[in-house]
Parts: sequence; structure tokens; C-alpha cells
Amino acid sequence: MRKIIIVTLVLIALTASYCGRGTSSKSAKSSAAASAGTSEIVFREYQHDFGKVAEGEKISYSFTFDNKGTGNLVITSATTTCGCTVPKYDTKPISPGANGSLEVIFDTSGRNGMQTKTITVKSNASTPVVLLKITAEIVTTNK
Repeated sequence: MRKIIIVTLVLIALTASYCGRGTSSKSAKSSAAASAGTSEIVFREYQHDFGKVAEGEKISYSFTFDNKGTGNLVITSATTTCGCTVPKYDTKPISPGANGSLEVIFDTSGRNGMQTKTITVKSNASTPVVLLKITAEIVTTNK
């Protein structure tokens, strides 16, 4: 029984260590493409308030950003604090001086009251991690 537990723990540890490795080669290629200079991601807004929203709506907002650096900017990931919030972004390199956008879709189903969600954006920029926030007051309507 003890051997089974040890083997199971080793398999779990190996599986966990391999999680996310499929994206690292893509990130390495993206980083190589951007190595000609330093990129700098500057969002025009770092937070957005949707105001009052009816429960059950899917609402979205596009955060626009500029590459103020001298090298190509590559967003490597965008993650959220909740499965109800989905970020969408282009994985292609953003040239120096160009801009891009990151769309955030928030499903308000099953939510009530004040909601704050955080989006963590990782890139090859001089500031590699940027936090964005969305807020909304979800109002439940009696049906």
C-alpha cells in the first residue's frame, strides 16, 4: 500500500512539472522574435467599471495598449481570477509604436452585488506582468 501511495505521488509530481511546457517553446520562439530590442507595454486604461449590469448578461471590454519600446511586444499569457471572465488577445508580435487590444468577456450569470475581477497579463515587456481590473455591480431582477 505504501508503494502505491509513493508511486502515485511521484506521478502527480511529474505531471505537475510538465504542465505548461507546451507553451514554453512557443514563448521561446516569441521571445527570440522580440530580442532585437526592449518592448514596453502601456495600457491606455488599467481598469474598467461596467457600472450596474443585469444578472445573466455577458459583457465585454477591450483594453487597448501600445508598444512604446524598441522591440517587438509579445503577450505570452492572460489569466483571470475566475472562470466567469475570459481574456482574448492576439499572440502575434506587436511592432514598436504599434498598438493592440485585449478583450475581456465577463459572464454575470449566477453573480450578485459588487464584482471585481483581475486579469494578469504576462509579456516580454520591460514590465513583464501587468494587472488589469474590471468591476461591475450585478443587479438581480425578479422574474
